[in-house]
Amino acid sequence: MDFWGTVLVVFRRWFVTLPAFALAVGVTIAVYLSIPVTYTSTTVLVLTTPTTGGSLPSNPKYPNGLTNPLLNFDRGLSMTASILIGALATPETAAALGASPEGDPSYEVNNGSTNPELLAQTPFVFITGESASPAAARDIVMRVEARARKILAERQEALKAPRATFIRIDRAVPATMPEPQKGRKMRSAAVALALGAAATLVAAFAAESIAQAMRVRKGRKVRRAGGAADAEPYGPSTVSVTDRTRPRPSEGRQPAVSG
Repeated sequence: MDFWGTVLVVFRRWFVTLPAFALAVGVTIAVYLSIPVTYTSTTVLVLTTPTTGGSLPSNPKYPNGLTNPLLNFDRGLSMTASILIGALATPETAAALGASPEGDPSYEVNNGSTNPELLAQTPFVFITGESASPAAARDIVMRVEARARKILAERQEALKAPRATFIRIDRAVPATMPEPQKGRKMRSAAVALALGAAATLVAAFAAESIAQAMRVRKGRKVRRAGGAADAEPYGPSTVSVTDRTRPRPSEGRQPAVSG
């Protein structure tokens, strides 16, 4: 059926479509109100080398020159950032930080991209906390940041790296103020409304199909009743005429001749 045919069915069966659509709108509102608003807070950390570089001078009399850490990025910092992201994303770390399996509060750690193949591309660590409470969202971000600093220090100490060459973590973006996120509510409401609209169309076409079937069945009954009424006056007269014109058994016999 084309577009205008569908519109015609919807308007012709308005007594079905209007209640169905009203019910769909009510369900959509209920779904929207049932999903709580969540808040997110984000911080961005950057890994930097010390001003004296990542190595000690071979001769203490000739110390290394000083460099700007923001101008001294190498692949080692990106690799270290990917190690931190992997360590912070484990379920054990999440449980230790108080992240709930149900997702409140929860956090996500990446390098700005959700593609795992790009983890070793940048020295940045993005931390995003989410919770139904603004304070909890920001608190989980601060706890993850503190754990990142602890993990980095423990890894470098375990490798017996000189403390003067330790990689540092600086805040590129401090933890932001928690902001409400309504995207999940809007997506759920949109899905509910789409399903309700589809159900409304199904109800309209079902009513149209039932009405057509009843109309066809009623037409058949009327035609049958009309045919029976037309055949009734001619039935007895036809039989009587046939009976009158049919010769009797006694007719046509010749009388017996006496000898």
